[in-house]
Amino acid sequence: MDTVVVGDEDAELLDLSCVTTTLSVAAEVGADPPYAVRLLTPGGRAITCRPGLRVEAHGALEHHTGPVDTLVVIGGLGSDAAARDPVVTAHVRRLARDARRVASVCTGASVLAAAGLLDGRRATTHWRFAADLARAHPEVTVDPAPIFIRDGRIATSAGVTSALDLTLSFVAEDHGPALARRVARALVTYLQRPATQAQVSLHVAAPAPADDVVRRVVDHIAGHLADDLGAAVLAAYAGVSERHLTRLFRAHLDRTPAEHVRRARTEAAAQLVATTDVPLARVAARCGFRSTETMRTAFVDAFGRTPSEHRRAFALSAS
Repeated sequence: MDTVVVGDEDAELLDLSCVTTTLSVAAEVGADPPYAVRLLTPGGRAITCRPGLRVEAHGALEHHTGPVDTLVVIGGLGSDAAARDPVVTAHVRRLARDARRVASVCTGASVLAAAGLLDGRRATTHWRFAADLARAHPEVTVDPAPIFIRDGRIATSAGVTSALDLTLSFVAEDHGPALARRVARALVTYLQRPATQAQVSLHVAAPAPADDVVRRVVDHIAGHLADDLGAAVLAAYAGVSERHLTRLFRAHLDRTPAEHVRRARTEAAAQLVATTDVPLARVAARCGFRSTETMRTAFVDAFGRTPSEHRRAFALSAS
């Protein structure tokens, strides 16, 4: 199964290795037919990947002919230049035309978008660059939340280690989940994350808020999810008016206190649903939801699936 990986100067090494190593290991543990992976670059030049390692190409992007089963464009700091290069985008578009499957990793989505391959589609990229992609390509529906998105034969992923999850999903699609699990075990990754897994947890998305009031309220919310966390209660805890607290949250977190509470409760519930067999009603109560139906609505909004579907997805991945 011929897989072409397209890279350019300043590529991210993990974007490259997560794809190529996963497919190589798949061949070693029984993929039949095996994957034949080629790295193509403009002019067939060696490229410098972060953090300064030189990687030799198998050939030139513009000279490659023949069938391509899967085309993957990797990302990195050089993606902007690649997206502006008409030679690169023209040949990516040419190879994609007859490929069974086309994918990007991280900012490689900008190359697919510049080639017109994401027009009218839903796509993702690394959360840090999602707004840039959306501004540059309004014809693309950019969703910064999932670790990868499949829209027809086009897949886009968040970048870095999410490329591993995306590539494992390709192996499962091509050869079945049992072989994909063997690959995951060989790579010592115990869990293939579902596509709808959020890229960034609320608790690690950014440094603690600089404002003392916001930081105290955020810490209070995290430690008291099952309590009354209404606007009046939080404002009284902070010693400020509800309006002023909302202004502070918008300024420092870009969301209201109520939005933060809902997201914190949803993430805490998702962790319990994915890692325990605690009944959903108890999860809802423990995390401060008024009912399982309220929690269900929050899950669908955040992850695109119900708590039960979330639990099944993680159980299947872990198995």
